[in-house]
Amino acid sequence: MRRLQFEGKNNVSGDRIRELRLRARLSQATLAAKMQTEGALIEQDAISRIESGSRLVTDYELLVLTRIFSVSADWIPARHQRKTLCICSPAS
Repeated sequence: MRRLQFEGKNNVSGDRIRELRLRARLSQATLAAKMQTEGALIEQDAISRIESGSRLVTDYELLVLTRIFSVSADWIPARHQRKTLCICSPAS
């Protein structure tokens, strides 16, 4: 089976997943446990491999992550599209 990579990684979601996990102050083991309670069979070592880009993220794992972190499914892989929110006061 031929494996395709993007910029040397097996996924483009690992950086965002790590960012979400760290913002939530979760360990990889705790995130894996939360994912298991949502129905995804995953262990801490798989979270580590996802975050490093050496493992693919399945569609059902992505959906579970969106529920845990309350983000949209298109936000997680969009690592190059970071948007800055600007709250500007109206011109006087």
